[in-house]
Amino acid sequence: MYNKIIKLIIAFGIIAFAIYQFIEGNIGNGIMYILLSGIFIFLYFKNEFILLAFLRLRKQDFEGAKKWLNKIKNPSAALVKKQQGYYNYLHGIMVSQDNMNEAEKYFKNAISLGLSMDHDLAMAKLNLAGIAFSKRRKQEAQLLLKEAEKLDKRNILADQIKMFKQQMKKAAIPKQHYGQPTSSRQNRRSRR
Repeated sequence: MYNKIIKLIIAFGIIAFAIYQFIEGNIGNGIMYILLSGIFIFLYFKNEFILLAFLRLRKQDFEGAKKWLNKIKNPSAALVKKQQGYYNYLHGIMVSQDNMNEAEKYFKNAISLGLSMDHDLAMAKLNLAGIAFSKRRKQEAQLLLKEAEKLDKRNILADQIKMFKQQMKKAAIPKQHYGQPTSSRQNRRSRR
């Protein structure tokens, strides 16, 4: 795992060599080296292991995604701030299957570090709303749900938000108990 600064040093070294190639009159080589340096600059902003983890997650391969994320040993040194947000976001998605408390921690870190796509931020807030609702923090869940709904401008999560709202309504309806049992069998039991 390369440190993020090393990627920039390699990119600037290749650019310097490309300039040398231009000065020597090797225009084709210079263009090729400029394009090669673009790969390292791209990998500075988009970490290769996070991209590979997203590809594994798209195929529902949680173990494969976890394997790629575990290759990032020191996220604060190897990743820029937004990448750290996605690192926590991916961990939150994977951990949410097993441990809600740890998933909540990862999603909150992802939101505080920032996610560049609105629908990713909406998904993180929707997951946090589900965790808050399962912990009986209804007001926090409603607030997070509204924020997720505002962020989902392309209606990618519209179905999930609608289902979550229905679940919240079902849980809010109190169970009604009336004075008399409804069946004759229950009447006989209550007389004994």
